Amino acid sequence: MAERIEVLLSEEEVDKRIQEIGDQISKDYAGKQVHLVCVLKGGSFFMCELAKRITVPVSLDFMSVSSYGSGTQSSGIVKIVKDLDEPLTGKNVLVVEDIVDSGRTLSYLLEMMKERGAADVKLCTLLDKPERRVVDVRVDYTGFNIPDEFVVGYGLDYDQKYRNLPYIGVVKFD
Repeated sequence: MAERIEVLLSEEEVDKRIQEIGDQISKDYAGKQVHLVCVLKGGSFFMCELAKRITVPVSLDFMSVSSYGSGTQSSGIVKIVKDLDEPLTGKNVLVVEDIVDSGRTLSYLLEMMKERGAADVKLCTLLDKPERRVVDVRVDYTGFNIPDEFVVGYGLDYDQKYRNLPYIGVVKFD
């Protein structure tokens, strides 16, 4: 079965929206430093582009997590595969994600970061699928609300392919 990619959000649309989010974060954190925490792997593309557009001081860290479950369903049990390199105590943390759907993993991560002493914890995502939400997670900065389709590009993959697309596409199977 062959797949093809249909453009959902063009490179220009994505770039413009990331600039707008960067501007808003810069206003909201005026006079402060923001500590961006990227959830690997998909969030790395978005975080790098976002960080370039934030005008307040920025520090970066990365973590990798996996959610156990059957097939495409997350169980909500989160295993930290790569933990943060730096303590969060007293930091204004902004978790940067590529996509939010069920909310299970992020709900766990946000709570964990608060428990680790972060002064403030907020969530920024490039893509949000609110209709897939199982756990109520507050997204503070959203790039785009998208339909419940399988998307790739800008860090999102299908079988480790298509992460490097400069736009957001929908995978269609022929």
